[in-house]
Amino acid sequence: MATFDLFTDGACEGNPGPGGWAFVLRGTDGEREQAGGETSTTNNRMELTAVIEGLQQVPAGAEVTLHSDSQYVTKGLSEWLVGWKRRGWRTTSGPVKNADLWKRLDILAAERTLRTVWVRGHDGHVENERCDRLAVAAVPRPAGAARRPRR
Repeated sequence: MATFDLFTDGACEGNPGPGGWAFVLRGTDGEREQAGGETSTTNNRMELTAVIEGLQQVPAGAEVTLHSDSQYVTKGLSEWLVGWKRRGWRTTSGPVKNADLWKRLDILAAERTLRTVWVRGHDGHVENERCDRLAVAAVPRPAGAARRPRR
């Protein structure tokens, strides 16, 4: 069975505001990275998008270890998702935020063996720092605008 390590991060200038996402994917065939951005989004949507985009590069049936500094992502996948689905995509206080992305992520995760690992952000984790730089660089901004993304 193929095994992969997926490192992800999202960034946002304002929340909502323009945002960026990035992943580094490492497998037996080497390493690849990708980043992108949206003009109007939130930090949590960028965190989820990074995972979705990364998992789409992993073949179904593979084993994936997801490394993320987002507790929203790691706890969502490992703790909250089952209950949200059981309650019809509702939390105890209302509809699940970002349900469109969570539903896509749920499908991708179900097709792979997924393990989540939370990493402390901005703490010297090499791949997390790389993803952070890529996500920040992918935030769409007007020419000459300062770079102050919210992570």
